[in-house]
Amino acid sequence: MADDKDLDLPEFSGGASEDTASVPAPQNNSLVETLADEDEKTAVDLEPVFDVPVNVSAVLGKVNLDVHSLLKLKAGSVVELDRKVGEAIDIYVNNRLVARGEVVVVDERLGVTMTEIIKDGDSN
Repeated sequence: MADDKDLDLPEFSGGASEDTASVPAPQNNSLVETLADEDEKTAVDLEPVFDVPVNVSAVLGKVNLDVHSLLKLKAGSVVELDRKVGEAIDIYVNNRLVARGEVVVVDERLGVTMTEIIKDGDSN
């Protein structure tokens, strides 16, 4: 059996040896702080394009009509779309599908809540 002094380790006994006393304590940055720093760096990197205008469209649905049917439309006509009630709508930025979402009402105006971000090539 080992002597008690053989088992006297600084990390278990609470005492610090001379070897570990000069080691600086590790930085305790939280993940949130690290991500915030990265977001600030990204925001600074993207600053030159902040004023570039983009076209955002929220598409409720689509329909194909021939010219004859299109010319027959008038105020009060109903056009049946290819989507069902409650189905996600497509959100395009500069004619590129980037997300899907739901229609919401905000202060008597229509809005869109994004529910899914579309990654490159994942538009099916």
